[in-house]
Amino acid sequence: MEPFALLLAATLNAGTVLAIASLGLLINEKAGIVNLGAEGMMLCAALAGFATVVHTGSTWLGFAAGMGAGALLAAVFGVLVIWLNTNQYATGLALSLFGGGFSAFAGARYVQETLPEQVRWAIPGLADLPFFGAAFFRHHPMVYACVGIALGLIWFLYRTRAGLVLRSVGESPESAHALGYPVRRIRLMAVMAGGALCGLAGAYVSTVYTPLWVEGMIAGKGWIALALTTFATWRPARVLLGAYLFGGVTMLQFHLQAIGVQVPSQFLTMLPYVATIVVLVLISRNPTWIRVNMPSSIGKPFYPGS
Repeated sequence: MEPFALLLAATLNAGTVLAIASLGLLINEKAGIVNLGAEGMMLCAALAGFATVVHTGSTWLGFAAGMGAGALLAAVFGVLVIWLNTNQYATGLALSLFGGGFSAFAGARYVQETLPEQVRWAIPGLADLPFFGAAFFRHHPMVYACVGIALGLIWFLYRTRAGLVLRSVGESPESAHALGYPVRRIRLMAVMAGGALCGLAGAYVSTVYTPLWVEGMIAGKGWIALALTTFATWRPARVLLGAYLFGGVTMLQFHLQAIGVQVPSQFLTMLPYVATIVVLVLISRNPTWIRVNMPSSIGKPFYPGS
């Protein structure tokens, strides 16, 4: 049972990255904004977090730096698409390309750097339980915080007035504007909050998940996180479940290799992306279901004067 416990532990760890980033993108899309720049934001945040830990030795400061980098890039994106009305999809792709290039250039000097030895986290009394201890109770606190973020977002979106306003901006910005709500500012705050969560996910990758810096280390996780929001039909709880599903598929390749399953490594590497495509194809077969759950104004510009 030990290999299965280790697979579960690795699944939770890998799913945490995808879940945090997907929850950030979900906030964006609930406000009616599509940000295709998650990959670039996560790369820049990964570099910011790694560099901060190298110079300060504090993982938590690294998380803060990653969130700041993600929020800053998201703010630039938000100004362009919300106030200057640039195309959301083209601007997001440009942000992703910029993040990849900038992180590779600025991070060249950090490739050989190493981080201080990490503290081994464990919940006292539970970490020593057979099977369950190794599977669930020896994780970094961010793994558990991820679940808390998802629950907090559910409460915010469906139990608070601010969450109702945010969803109304994504459903009908014209009606929200007519009621006196500052639609553009609300959308910018949502974009920055989403960017901060993408930044947190990126910093987690470079400081905890794989504590090093190499060019392109996010390796498509930003795109998978973007697909997860559609896979989850814009529901935080489903995002969490979907992230762990994709995390499990990602880690399965390593565990199959470890137990000697004779499958070409290239095939195992492509499994997460094949799973992403298959899931999106299956969901697309029911467009009515997507329309019912999708924010009505997603991807559409808003002109206050119209």
